[in-house]
Amino acid sequence: MPYQVTPTPIDGVLILEPKVFGDARGFFFESFNARDFEQATGLQRSFVQDNHSKSAKGVLRGMHYQVQNPQGKLVRVTQGAVFDVVVDIRKGSPTFGQWFGLELTVDNKKQIWIPEGLAHGFLVTSESAEFLYKTTDYYSPEHERSLLWSDPSVGISWPLHLLDAEPLLAAKDANAPLLQDG
Repeated sequence: MPYQVTPTPIDGVLILEPKVFGDARGFFFESFNARDFEQATGLQRSFVQDNHSKSAKGVLRGMHYQVQNPQGKLVRVTQGAVFDVVVDIRKGSPTFGQWFGLELTVDNKKQIWIPEGLAHGFLVTSESAEFLYKTTDYYSPEHERSLLWSDPSVGISWPLHLLDAEPLLAAKDANAPLLQDG
């Protein structure tokens, strides 16, 4: 199996660990293969957009989602480290309002599959980080929304102790509504 797949407490959210071939020269792994992804996860998804961001230590991006054209995301880090978080905002889901977080690093090469309809964000815990994600639908700015990263009803345990200051947020994220208001 090209991926080791581990389910998380949130239905549909999966941790994927690719098979890495390494020696003294370096390493090689397939970061995505549609046939192997389907075989390992049981999911058929077409990815239509790849995104690549670079952020400095302390940048917190999220918690983002789209109310129409929701995006499934396959995310990973290619430089540095982040604490990646998913919040279940699917009304009627047994895990509605719950969160899951995992450290993604260039060294652990872990990926997270985030199904359509969940809020997603990450906090950069290294000096900088490059973050890549494949999406199942196009970015739709008119349908993008944010959930407040510090919503007390969700209670995300961000590793803020790893920062030298408060997280750096975009205005839309700093002023995002609470889950109960969304």
